[in-house]
Amino acid sequence: MLEHISIPCGPIELAADLHRPDGVDDVQPLRAVVLSTPGSSVKEQIGANYASRLAARGIAALVFDPAHQGQSGGEPRDLEDPYRRSEDISYAIDALTTIPGIDPHRIGVLGICAGGGYAVHTARTDHRIKAVGAVDPGEIGASFRGFQADGPAAALDSLADARIQEARTGRLTREKWLPDTVAEAEAAGVTDVDLLQALRYYRTERGQNEHSTNRRLTRGDSLLIGFDAFHLVDQLMIQPLQLILAENLDGTGFDESGKRLWDLAPNPVDRMVIKNARHYEMYDVPEYVDAAVDRLATFYTNHL
Repeated sequence: MLEHISIPCGPIELAADLHRPDGVDDVQPLRAVVLSTPGSSVKEQIGANYASRLAARGIAALVFDPAHQGQSGGEPRDLEDPYRRSEDISYAIDALTTIPGIDPHRIGVLGICAGGGYAVHTARTDHRIKAVGAVDPGEIGASFRGFQADGPAAALDSLADARIQEARTGRLTREKWLPDTVAEAEAAGVTDVDLLQALRYYRTERGQNEHSTNRRLTRGDSLLIGFDAFHLVDQLMIQPLQLILAENLDGTGFDESGKRLWDLAPNPVDRMVIKNARHYEMYDVPEYVDAAVDRLATFYTNHL
């Protein structure tokens, strides 16, 4: 059962979908999981694939559009603020604790890709979260620092100059997360298999959604460059951790971030590798997503 809800988040509202198990009575309050989705994605994409499957396995799952993105409120649009993304999760938990039929003491979080980093970052200090699941969790800050040809400090200098111009002109600049089409990427000589798989998910009918703009407000990049999703995990994130990794992550950075998280976590419970899978195949390839959710459902059942 799918219910569209609105989550108060300071002065704005977050658009969210609550996936409930079918045929469950209201006598026993449900376990629930808040999903934190990849950067640039909206609730109808990867989050829905995982949330609907968790609900089919008896666990309520809430997926939402981040502030400034999708159908959620917030200006300026297309802002990817890692600190705000983490705060959004806590607002989603606020909402869950008020919904009849949800047990406020049995709430977990599931983060996918960059959302895995955001989920972990939130769980460190929001201990209403009782269990943490992560699928190919990304350290988006490390990724953005690594993207800068002249180094992150030089990039911050350029971003500072750009923001001065924005303030003077009133015109905000945006970057593409990905090329807008597969043809555009191929014309530019893109051959990286993972980037092409990302395009075939996000920029074709397979996974494209009208509310996902494929644009990122440039001024947010300075926040991303300075972000460390796993800072103080070893001291603060005492919740049990379920880690799910695709087998073929070489060169993506997700193998390194997964290892770092596993090594830092005080309470790592289980680590599962999905054979033959690549990162973007974990978004919607049924055999891979089903395998991940089967393990996650067992984990949440045992720890929520």
